[in-house]
Formats: sequence, structure tokens, C-alpha cells
Amino acid sequence: MNAAHLAAGIGAGLTVIGAGYGIGRLAASALEGTARQPSAGGDIRTTMILGAALIEGAALFGLVICILLANK
Repeated sequence: MNAAHLAAGIGAGLTVIGAGYGIGRLAASALEGTARQPSAGGDIRTTMILGAALIEGAALFGLVICILLANK
């Protein structure tokens, strides 16, 4: 039982690290794109928010799976 809790904790940590890294890369690329072409800032921002929502959804799914594994 302790191994399941440890695995769930490691999985949750990796999920959060991956999501943070993905959103950081996304924001950096969006800022660079806006700096290169300021007139496209609105379109870039919309696309960035959509991408961030998808990353957060995947991270939430991973965390829910880890919680379910820890409760077995």
C-alpha cells in the first residue's frame, strides 16, 4: 500500500512539473511572437489561452488518476 502512495505522489509531482514547463514554454513563445509582430498580439493571446487550457486539462486528468491510484 505504501508503494502505491509513493508512486501516486511521484506521478502527481511529475504531472505538475510537466504542466508548468509546458505553460512556461507556451508563454515564452507567445511573448516572442507578439514582440516580433505586435499587430498579431490578439490572435496570439487567444491561441495561447486555448493551449494553456488544454495543458491544464491534461494536468488535471493526470492528477485525478494519481489520486485514484493512491486511494486503492
